[in-house]
Amino acid sequence: MPVKSIKDLLPYVQNPSRYLGTEVNRVVKSADTVKLKTALAFPDLYDIGTSHFGIQILYHLLNRHDDILAERIFAPATDMEALMRKHGIALASLESTRPMAEFDLVGFSLLYELNYTNVLNMLELGKIPLRWEERDARHPFIVAGGPSVCNPEPMADFFDAMVFGDGETVVLEMAGAWVRWKEAGGQEKAGLLEAWSGLEGVYIPRFFKPSYDAYGFQQLTPAVQDRPSIRRAIVSDLDGARFPDHPIIPFGKPIHDRLRLEVARGCTRGCRYCQAGMIYRPVRERSPQRIMALIKEALEHTGYEDLSLLSLSTGDYTCLTPLMEQLMQLCSAEQVAVSLPSLRAGTLSPRLMALIRRVRKTGFTIAPEAGSQRLRDVINKNITFEDVKTTVENAFELGWNVIKLYFMIGLPTETDKDLDAIVDMVQQLKRIPGPRRRKSKINVSITTFVPKPHTPFQWASQISLEESRRRIRYLKQHLQLPGVQIKWQKPEMSILEGLLARGDRRLGMLIQRAVQSGSKFDGWNDQFEFNRWKAAIAQCDLDPDFFTIRSRDLDEPLPWQHMDARVDVSFLKAQWQAARDSESVKDCRYGECHGCGVCDFDTVAPCIFETDAAQTPGTVDDERADADHYIWLSLTYTKLGDARFFGHLELSHIFSRAIRRAHIQVQFSKGFHPMPKLSFDDPLPLGIESQAEEMRMLVASRHGCTEVAEALNLQLPDGVRIIDCRLRSQVKKLKSGIGQRFSIQLTGQRFDPGALSQFNSSETWHYVRTNRKGSEHRIDLKRCLDQIMLDASGTLVYDISSVSPFTIRPADVLKGLFKLPVDLLQEAKVMKLDLMKDKRAVDIYLPRL
Repeated sequence: MPVKSIKDLLPYVQNPSRYLGTEVNRVVKSADTVKLKTALAFPDLYDIGTSHFGIQILYHLLNRHDDILAERIFAPATDMEALMRKHGIALASLESTRPMAEFDLVGFSLLYELNYTNVLNMLELGKIPLRWEERDARHPFIVAGGPSVCNPEPMADFFDAMVFGDGETVVLEMAGAWVRWKEAGGQEKAGLLEAWSGLEGVYIPRFFKPSYDAYGFQQLTPAVQDRPSIRRAIVSDLDGARFPDHPIIPFGKPIHDRLRLEVARGCTRGCRYCQAGMIYRPVRERSPQRIMALIKEALEHTGYEDLSLLSLSTGDYTCLTPLMEQLMQLCSAEQVAVSLPSLRAGTLSPRLMALIRRVRKTGFTIAPEAGSQRLRDVINKNITFEDVKTTVENAFELGWNVIKLYFMIGLPTETDKDLDAIVDMVQQLKRIPGPRRRKSKINVSITTFVPKPHTPFQWASQISLEESRRRIRYLKQHLQLPGVQIKWQKPEMSILEGLLARGDRRLGMLIQRAVQSGSKFDGWNDQFEFNRWKAAIAQCDLDPDFFTIRSRDLDEPLPWQHMDARVDVSFLKAQWQAARDSESVKDCRYGECHGCGVCDFDTVAPCIFETDAAQTPGTVDDERADADHYIWLSLTYTKLGDARFFGHLELSHIFSRAIRRAHIQVQFSKGFHPMPKLSFDDPLPLGIESQAEEMRMLVASRHGCTEVAEALNLQLPDGVRIIDCRLRSQVKKLKSGIGQRFSIQLTGQRFDPGALSQFNSSETWHYVRTNRKGSEHRIDLKRCLDQIMLDASGTLVYDISSVSPFTIRPADVLKGLFKLPVDLLQEAKVMKLDLMKDKRAVDIYLPRL
């Protein structure tokens, strides 16, 4: 079969729906109607990147403008990449399968240093030269954004421009400058880059020339003397900033399969290890009214059953309790669960925890970071053991039975006594009685500390690989306790993260060498190969200890010192000294200013809302109260075209969210995890189309069949359509006496008529099927198939008996009857036919009930 695009490769890969690009709320525009074509590229799998709200914000923001097109590109999984390379298929966007090289701008999100290799791999797959000096006006501009841009040097050789800070305003300014440049002729890239360099937060790497002194320190010489540094861009009014109210609903199993809403940006707790707490200052909150309006709109247009409130420390949101009271009224009525990640011990009142308890509970996460109070004072983690203990006691009292604890090893001044303090804390928490005297579980996560730029610890030493391994072994040995599970990040990954986080421009060659040796997805345990990096380091003649385990002098040049995070270096130095003196400071949003230098208290200042700013909870209309009883409806739907790539669980989510968007009132199950009462027939294997599948749903009696079918068809993706809806007296599958009919049309090969003739003339036809667990079943296909034939086109058509003792799959027919390899099904067109088609043509829908 000829391969022309990624879509032709879908039958051969795992999780093919991640490459479809037909999700609800996607934006599709014609390239002929816009001036600027942008691609938002995420250097990780669709399952990770599609949940990132930075991508969602920019996608929403850019596509609001009629003359701008924004589409998404994600890193293909290794199986898809292998096929793309084999067939010469270039990496392309989801929405239109437009090759990456045909966009005007390609913007990468740099969120994590271990994704750097994926950036280069994606450029290579997109047939775009890796380095900026190798690209000319025929190629798109390659732009980066995200928190890792705070030290852009390791990736500076690969980008035309890099955005430091909040991107909402800057991205639109860059787009406008591109349009003006293009309308003026758009021949030389230098003209646009010069215009971009004048925008706040935009770094043009080629305008800064590196050199290295006798000590190995990088010095950057700016091409324009009055622009020696890049000042972080900032959105001062988060409440007025646009946020997507029609977010894309991903297919598959994204890492965060829920509605996610940013309630605040920035944190002033002052944790000295936390880069985000420094580079996202000051605290800017959204108002409760704005948050509620966004949630109502987004739930309306997504149908999500889960909602997550996000910020660096959600528990610090000043109006959290009154906001949760409003959310409980809305979400309880709609059976929507609410989760609060990044909660901090000491910020959780019993009232707030009781509100959280009203929705389904998962694990409860606390991040003490260090075991001893001394070390928590060093890192300025202003919580005590009593804060942690009280939070755990309250959680157990309210029904949680799994507690997750996060710790870092290798923090400045840490000793083995601090490791013992981790063990002691876990032991004491384990002695707290679990909910209803049941056994509790504590999951402990250990990560090696990586000193990051623009933090008070940027001058600190990172512990060596050997020392990291020793401390992890020590904790593993001493935390072998009943009901305690310990997990840890590979220390090799932490060493590499530290190297890439604090390196200079010389690391660009290292990253390129690593990609050439096959490195990618370095943030995934099953993909990470440290030996490749060690070989690349040796080839580049680099000393990694120079960037990682070496302590830095306060007056030495830093690779990132030209990036102005708005935090004064004098403040960071003072906090570094305070850490060594074990002195803590309080959160400035509630007390005196510590003089970090970010706020001018005119255009940039903390923005928080008083608790009385939250509206008094009102009554939420609940239509469910109007329904006196529920009825079962039986729906027949198609699964055609690209819909054959939806797995059964995906299809279940698609239907349940379509039902919510269609405002069809269904009954939910009772108990801890309420679920809509939907029932599906046996799922088809992935890749098989169907003219008629069956499902049942328990709906309010005020809904009619025609109404349900028409409303759902407006919400379902291409290829899935309701073709019949009827009243049912019960949920159980009816024994109609009708079996199933399938057709198989092979590509490039024909079925053997002789084998078919031999089968039809035999009284029995046994074959042995082996399942995934290795168990064997002897099957007589003659008892399972009513009839089987080849039509004039060579298509195989067969009926499965309604009394077949086994579920017969197309693979059983190919292998058991024709002795053909099952792999042929990947290219074949397999269809489940509609045996009830003629009957449905008479009466498609019952009248309104």
